Amino acid sequence: MNSEEEFYDAETGLESDDSCEVSFKDALVFENKQVTDGKQENGVWERRKTLPAEMISRSNFSVWSILKKCIGMELSKIAMPVVFNEPLSFLQRISEYMEHTQLIHQACSLSDSTDRMQVVAAFAVSAVASQWERTGKPFNPLLGETYELMREEEGYRLISEQVSHHPPVSAFHAQSLKHEFEFHGSIDPKLKFWGKSVEAEPKGTMTLELLKHKEAYTWTNPMCCVHNIILGKLWIEQYGTVEIINHSTGDKCVLNFKPVGMFGKELHRVEGHIQDKSKKKRRVLYGKWTECMYSIDPKVYDAHKKSEKKTAADSKKLKKGRSCEAEEADEMPDVQETVTVIPGSALLWRISPRPADSAQMYNFTSFAMTLNEMEPETLLPPTDCRLRPDIRAMENGDMELSNSEKERLEEKQRASRRDRSVEEEEWRTRWFQLGTNPHTGAEDWLYSGGYFDRNYSDSPSIY
Repeated sequence: MNSEEEFYDAETGLESDDSCEVSFKDALVFENKQVTDGKQENGVWERRKTLPAEMISRSNFSVWSILKKCIGMELSKIAMPVVFNEPLSFLQRISEYMEHTQLIHQACSLSDSTDRMQVVAAFAVSAVASQWERTGKPFNPLLGETYELMREEEGYRLISEQVSHHPPVSAFHAQSLKHEFEFHGSIDPKLKFWGKSVEAEPKGTMTLELLKHKEAYTWTNPMCCVHNIILGKLWIEQYGTVEIINHSTGDKCVLNFKPVGMFGKELHRVEGHIQDKSKKKRRVLYGKWTECMYSIDPKVYDAHKKSEKKTAADSKKLKKGRSCEAEEADEMPDVQETVTVIPGSALLWRISPRPADSAQMYNFTSFAMTLNEMEPETLLPPTDCRLRPDIRAMENGDMELSNSEKERLEEKQRASRRDRSVEEEEWRTRWFQLGTNPHTGAEDWLYSGGYFDRNYSDSPSIY
């Protein structure tokens, strides 16, 4: 095996052989307790609230033996054992952006553009909230893999597809069932290992269109860092500047996801402001991406900050700095008190509490718990993530089977790639096409339509 083959197997996933071919009939999911995960009560199907098996402890596995020669490299080039994963594909992880879709519905109902912008900003923050304490790596999607998320009770549906092999690119498109909004984007995640931490740069633009208001908002997500990969307790921080632009009005929201800083005072904090096209500040936003976001008048916020600085100056001489030069691990700072609410603030968003058994279930949210379950009376294409045998085996607690399926799929991926090379055949995407984002002018993967017509007869066999 040459180095190029090793690179792309680790980076994008796999294709399967004919011995585990998923037929079109296999895509049918019937109302049957043997193939669905939720439960039937009085004829009503309910989504599951937990996973089939608890996660396996990683304490007996050494990630250092794998990563010690990879400092500064992209982590997508490194084949990792499944014990360091979580039982979801990256496509399913992307769908977690939709957990707080009620914020989009709220934005659609508002008449004032500044009010809409602050709720859109809260949605952008909420979209990364599920990453808190999620230290497991999602499975790399296979080329051609898809994921469908249908939520009729919440008024939307989503389709995503792995559209590129190298670099790995995942595209998604969500739409309101009442034609109120469309939310779409493509992500080319870049992961790098820096000795004690892994840094994730989610390259790609998010686009939210509020159809009634003829508005389009775009932004990119913040950087994410997982600390103490080698030694100590794993912990996550998000940092960087996120700019949300309303391409219709010229309004802009600038959000600063703050790095942890000294004493841990800034851990998880987000601060920013909304300005109109003349750059006048309209609202100030503040909170934590792990907890909540508030909005307040800029003058009230500035007055509060001045008072805060005076109090801090009076007590500064009582504080001592600390040095981390001798520390062997990047100790997670103690989480500070909850967000201090400034009088006159309006609550924009608050995170939903996690299930009681979340820590034993990969720190999943209630929403994430449902993403890999098989739903009754649903016709899925044979490329859907839910049909991936390695992910399903891991979710069921069978790590040996998960690893063996992963290896089998890796070998078949190499064979499939070689076959295409011999035939000089290029891979063709099914549901997305490379085009131009009409709002940014940048290259983007755009939904072609047709997925929900339910004609999957020409779907590739990738498992």
